[in-house]
Amino acid sequence: MNTGAITREELEEREYEWLAPYAMKSGESTGRVHEEEEHPYRSRYQRDKDRIVYSTAFRRLEYKTQVFVNHEGDYYRTRLTHTLEVAQIARTLARALRLNEDLVEAIALAHDLGHTPFGHSGEETLGELMKDHGGFDHNSHGLRVVDVLEERYPRFSGLNLTNEIRRGIIRHSTPFDMKRTGNIHVPGSWLLEIQVVDISDEIAYDNHDLDDGLKSGLVNEKDLRGIPIWEEAVSHVNSRFGACEGEKRRFQVIRHLIDRQVSDAIENTLGRIDDLRIESMADLSKRDARVVYFSGDMEKKRSFLREALVNKLYKHYRVVRMSGKASRFLKSIFAVYRDNPEQLPPHIHGKIAERGKYRAICDYMAGMTDRYVLDQYKKFFEPYERV
Repeated sequence: MNTGAITREELEEREYEWLAPYAMKSGESTGRVHEEEEHPYRSRYQRDKDRIVYSTAFRRLEYKTQVFVNHEGDYYRTRLTHTLEVAQIARTLARALRLNEDLVEAIALAHDLGHTPFGHSGEETLGELMKDHGGFDHNSHGLRVVDVLEERYPRFSGLNLTNEIRRGIIRHSTPFDMKRTGNIHVPGSWLLEIQVVDISDEIAYDNHDLDDGLKSGLVNEKDLRGIPIWEEAVSHVNSRFGACEGEKRRFQVIRHLIDRQVSDAIENTLGRIDDLRIESMADLSKRDARVVYFSGDMEKKRSFLREALVNKLYKHYRVVRMSGKASRFLKSIFAVYRDNPEQLPPHIHGKIAERGKYRAICDYMAGMTDRYVLDQYKKFFEPYERV
């Protein structure tokens, strides 16, 4: 018998029945910048998730660097595949902790929308170019993307996301993030759902960058000997699968590393919730402290692995060389636009009066993909390239 479709109100009721008392409920959202009529069959966070996936900035993540530039191989992670992996890990954590999965997934899908071409090298370069013109960092720019730059709706600029997701973008924080520029603030507490995305990002980029580093040959298993968490993972895989070798072995080791860190984070977070006596959203608001994190033992083990990644992968001469090239590409193109804005496309040139020359150029270049930057560079600086 057809009992009818599940309505938004019923979805909200299910959240109250299933989610932890300190989880963020979609029915308690503080709303959007621009008021909109609610959807009959989708919760607020489900709508936001869809808006993010259909955005231009999200699609462009496919051709933005994680560690390896796109043309170096189509089997390395990009910002898009990294984002999807963060979302997968974050959903696992949220489900285990009885937090709001839709909110967590939406924040995870949006957390890198403000990233530049060429990864952190691109962010640092635009930060340098904009230091006297309002600054630049990918979190602040990510909020600008969803609030201003996306053009989808007749009545307002941006995607008009709920304040909880906007807060997740601006409060996103990991050890590799640049200091936020300006005084951008979205009111509200540091939700556990935001913290889940932060730790999921750490797990994803540590372990998946390690996977890509090993696959590329820039990191060798000899470089990882003596690192406790790596040795434990190898021992586990050897004891379980014996003669498993090559790509299968590497996959299983990385898989075990991720599983151990996710499990540790779940167990430690539940302990932290008990220790801090968090029993409601009000309790969480009073503390505004990091609750979702690893145990001290796991964080120590992870620190050795991260140190190896920094020294063996991120500081590898080929990665440093590519970062240097990327910075020169961006600086050269920025200078062309700055010195002669008439070379900007008409739709960007028209933004200068509204935003100022530097910010209009920065917005445009931050949205570029790696390959688009390379194409533009050739058009500007190679004499026989058609413009």
